[in-house]
Amino acid sequence: MTQFINDNISPCQKCSRNKNIYHKKFELLKPLPIPSGPCICLSMDFITKLPLSNYFDSILFIVDRFSRMAVFIPTIYSITSLDLAHSFIKNIFSKHGLCSRIKLNISGDLSTAYHPEIDGQTERVNQILEQYLWMYVSYNQDDWNTWLLLAEFAYNNSDSSSTKQSPFLIVYGRDPQLNSVQITQDTLSGKLSTELQSVQKDLKRELEVSINRFKRYVHESRASLPIFNPGGMV
Repeated sequence: MTQFINDNISPCQKCSRNKNIYHKKFELLKPLPIPSGPCICLSMDFITKLPLSNYFDSILFIVDRFSRMAVFIPTIYSITSLDLAHSFIKNIFSKHGLCSRIKLNISGDLSTAYHPEIDGQTERVNQILEQYLWMYVSYNQDDWNTWLLLAEFAYNNSDSSSTKQSPFLIVYGRDPQLNSVQITQDTLSGKLSTELQSVQKDLKRELEVSINRFKRYVHESRASLPIFNPGGMV
């Protein structure tokens, strides 16, 4: 009798919709694949409806999924696809060429809705940028666009928790010079090639370790999808 009651109550649609859920969430985490090198796979997203700053009210940020290097671009909420393409050519294509893949919330490689952990890197950059602007904008919050370039530099010169290196070092083989000490060409060229190859060789392993660590954390509160058979009650 108990089994009969459970079999008939558990698939009740109204109960499933309205009662609290006590089992683990179904569907294990499936992160996006790790790119093979810099400037191959990018993530794009927007921070929108900000206070007006020199005619801008939104920020387009583009992140290289391998090196974590980011570009912060002031824009408007009503940006068209043509304007977006022009901005991409000016800020990305003219400097790095055409990438193989772009991840965007509305096109390209689609991530599952309401699951930011699939591409948590983009969400993290969003948080860091917003924190930076909150620290430095004026009382009226109308000058945030003037801080974007410095925010971009500060972010790209900081070590990532997943790569253990700064985006500058991963892409260019060295961190940017912050003093007036002259570096000879022989000193620079003698180290650059070796260090760049070493950094990029080790980076993919660090990314895999970081993703596996995050997967273990997420899977603690999740379970594999149940198997549904034809004709079964769901």
